[in-house]
Amino acid sequence: MTAKQPKQPKQAKPPKQPSTSKSPSSPSRRAPKPERSRGSPAPDLLATLQTRFEAHPQRHPGIPWAMVAARLQAKPAALRSLAEMERTGGEPDVVAQDESTGEVIFFDCSPETPAGRVSLCYDEAALAARKLHKPRGSATELAAAIGIELLTEAQYLHLQQLGEFDTRTSSWLCTPAPMRALGGALFGDRRFGRVFLYHNGAESYYAARGCRGALRV
Repeated sequence: MTAKQPKQPKQAKPPKQPSTSKSPSSPSRRAPKPERSRGSPAPDLLATLQTRFEAHPQRHPGIPWAMVAARLQAKPAALRSLAEMERTGGEPDVVAQDESTGEVIFFDCSPETPAGRVSLCYDEAALAARKLHKPRGSATELAAAIGIELLTEAQYLHLQQLGEFDTRTSSWLCTPAPMRALGGALFGDRRFGRVFLYHNGAESYYAARGCRGALRV
């Protein structure tokens, strides 16, 4: 028998030299891109407001648009609030002027309650009191964030004299403190050709109930 020849040891491969260039497909860290600065929404917003103002002269007889525009351009904070009213579906428009101060008064004039402000309980106390199935926020908190005040009963009735609003929805209204202390809150709507002001528990919320606001400029 012939003896088996011992196996020759394998030669070790030389270590790979690190590449000095990155493959095109290799990931590379990049500095985050700076956010683009947004331009002022004023020109487009003013055009939208003017178009609506001129389309509904019955809401503001005797009030010239030139005067409204001048007041708006002098008050950037008011423009920001109007931009939020518009963004959340309120369709703000001028409905009156305060003769003692000269201020023009905007209301949310969307046919139905603003779509971007629904499913809200009345206020923060009501939101905190709910233990289960909390809504995403409250009407008073959102109004404050926008920079507006919830319509009062008298303001809501004035709005309803200018057209037909909330025929399929309803809107929270500014509630008197004694009523709120008892757990209730006011809302309004229009049904069967009439305007109704009614009450609900402040903790309640509905997909068809939002809030309307007023802004003085």
